Amino acid sequence: MTLLAAFALILAGIIALLFGGDFLIRGATSLAKKWNVPSLLIGLTIVAFGTSAPELVVSIDASLSGYPGLAIGNIVGSNIANVLFVLGLPAIFGAIATQAPGVKRNAVFALVATAAMIWVGWDGGIQLWEGGVLVALIILFVGYMGVLARRKPDDPLIAELIEADDGPGLPKSGASIALFLIIGLVALPLGAHMIVSGGTRAAELLGVPDAVIGLTAVAIGTSLPELAAVMVAVMRRNAELAIGNVLGSNIFNIFAVGGGASLAVGLTGGTLAVPEQIMAFDVWVMLAAAVVLALWVFAGRAVGRLTGLVFFAGYCTYVAALAWMNPVDLGAVGSQIEIELEEAAE
Repeated sequence: MTLLAAFALILAGIIALLFGGDFLIRGATSLAKKWNVPSLLIGLTIVAFGTSAPELVVSIDASLSGYPGLAIGNIVGSNIANVLFVLGLPAIFGAIATQAPGVKRNAVFALVATAAMIWVGWDGGIQLWEGGVLVALIILFVGYMGVLARRKPDDPLIAELIEADDGPGLPKSGASIALFLIIGLVALPLGAHMIVSGGTRAAELLGVPDAVIGLTAVAIGTSLPELAAVMVAVMRRNAELAIGNVLGSNIFNIFAVGGGASLAVGLTGGTLAVPEQIMAFDVWVMLAAAVVLALWVFAGRAVGRLTGLVFFAGYCTYVAALAWMNPVDLGAVGSQIEIELEEAAE
């Protein structure tokens, strides 16, 4: 596989993930509504977990395929991108409020999740029981959100999840629901495998660890739904939903995705390895981003244009630092490009 083909495979996999996740959520939501499942339960289960499905299937596929760096890199990289890139870029075009109900609480949960990720990865691997703790924490979080929803329905994160089950484009007939479910169930694992195959091949050709591909290309790709949601919220001047979207995504990435991937490996008798590089550098960037966002939230300060520029510049600096610490093998890339050009000429 050539370098161009590897990145094309990653792109195709990301597209398959985004469409697969959307089809699965819509199909499962319609099926649940046909069975008269309450909107609150649909939002807190199908919608909440469905939005993390792309990250989950990628991390599980990468873990079981023997590429734990890609799996962990996807989780940590997505959380960094969510704060610095997904919030930073839209904030340049419109301020993002941080005073909506429940945001302070979710900022604390995001900090707890970040600390939990550092704790379970501290010894270089996430064991089966540690993965179980992470999964238990996401179950407790969802249960707690369900209790709060009955007391404080104005929480933006809860409101967004509940409203998602009434969105346009939901299939109505039994045949269309089945079709949506089949497309989602096929596209998600297929897209994940394409990303893992393309990502590991690209890392090999570039001469960098597969974790770097997970931290950058894959993380950005799986964060695109959050970026689109925040952009739409800003443009519609409904940006208070943006913070809840990002915080919720980061919590689910660590508890649900990290826990699910480590359980998948643990049940096969192994341990999900956490690359030393990620523990030495990237998790601290993730923690710094979570702390800065929490400080903004507790200060009640909006993420305005200047802050957005700083966040976005911070993300660009982070990616540049990764490139500096993991230099590309230019000789190998040059040889690969020559081969590709020769093949194209033929």
